[in-house]
Amino acid sequence: MSLSTLGLSKEILKAIDDKGYKKATPIQKELIPAIFSKRDILAGAKTGTGKTAGFVLPILDLIGKDTKHYPKALIIVPTRELAKQVYSNIQEYSKYLPIKSTSLIGGANITTEAKKLQSGVDIIVATTGRLLEHIKKRNIRLDSVEYLVLDEADTILDMGFIKEVKAILSFLPKKRQNILISATLTGSVKILAESILKKAKLIEVDSVGTISQNIKQVVYPVIEELKDELLSFLIGSKNYKQVLVFVRKKEEAKRVEKELNLSGLKTLSIHGDKSIGKRTKALEEFKEGKVRVLVATDIASRGLDIPNLEVVINYDIPHVVGDYIHRVGRTGRAEANGLAITLISPKEEIALKSVERLMGKAIKREILKEYAPKKIEVQKGARKKENSNHKKKVAGAFGKEKGLLSTKKKRKTTKRDGFKKRNF
Repeated sequence: MSLSTLGLSKEILKAIDDKGYKKATPIQKELIPAIFSKRDILAGAKTGTGKTAGFVLPILDLIGKDTKHYPKALIIVPTRELAKQVYSNIQEYSKYLPIKSTSLIGGANITTEAKKLQSGVDIIVATTGRLLEHIKKRNIRLDSVEYLVLDEADTILDMGFIKEVKAILSFLPKKRQNILISATLTGSVKILAESILKKAKLIEVDSVGTISQNIKQVVYPVIEELKDELLSFLIGSKNYKQVLVFVRKKEEAKRVEKELNLSGLKTLSIHGDKSIGKRTKALEEFKEGKVRVLVATDIASRGLDIPNLEVVINYDIPHVVGDYIHRVGRTGRAEANGLAITLISPKEEIALKSVERLMGKAIKREILKEYAPKKIEVQKGARKKENSNHKKKVAGAFGKEKGLLSTKKKRKTTKRDGFKKRNF
């Protein structure tokens, strides 16, 4: 189905034509008409399927004719990276419309943000913490918002922002259209939806845990201490030109960045300790090919839109199993081919099984003998008993070795023993 058949204005069609968008993705076919119907929506689809355009384009169309600038749409996102991506898309899609938009994110200059709000904006993309700061400072009023979008709702919950979301909801008008977007429709997401949405339309293009068929997944078992060496070997020997490496912790990101640079692979990292400016610069250098490897923590896995990224490497399994899908979804976007590699140490085998259960299938393993842990055969059945006639000599409390156990049985005490005549 062509995007031109979904009722979008000529200004929007011209903007997306500039970007080369012609065919509507499955989620866009469902989501765009649903938003035009003004119903509340709970939508789930795997990463990289065009969800952002799916909710941004119809909202732009609905508010595009109003030349007065005041907050009409609020898009709440879990991370700064995702906020920047969504804001960038809005600017591209609305370039032929009289629409003003802005992003409110932690790490940015709050005074600059406040001035932009005062000048008048139509669409706000915000992280929860920074939005609440502006509300408390009375830099913004949300009582005119007609459209509320919770993007990546599962991550908002996983990162513990539900209290902030509920606080923000109290400043919104009761009459509005609510749209919850998520890559995974977990139980917690559905509970959140029930508390916010009214008579919602459920759109689920793909089942939870599905990953695009054009992404090849491979697992490499590895001894924990050899992970850095294997990571460097894979990137070098396979001659991967652009690799996104995911790690759980920021300390790990710093260390892996250092190790890869020492091995001759130009690497940068993005994590919570880096300012928004440094994170943006690192991402841009990676996109431009100035840096071969980018190491990122899971907080940055949402919102990283890197065109034509061929390889993602999971240095470890994420704390939240669902984040595996978001990590892997950075490659193979827009129906391109991708490769997702995961390094698994013996202690991560149980976590890997959880990922495989989520997807409903096992991931192919490739063994490199020089890096893979040796299999330890576990003896089945009962443990072998020691020779019944002998017992190991054990050092006693004072260092003396105990001899063989006496075979002589100790006589049982009887009641008569308690009445033996005692001498006083």
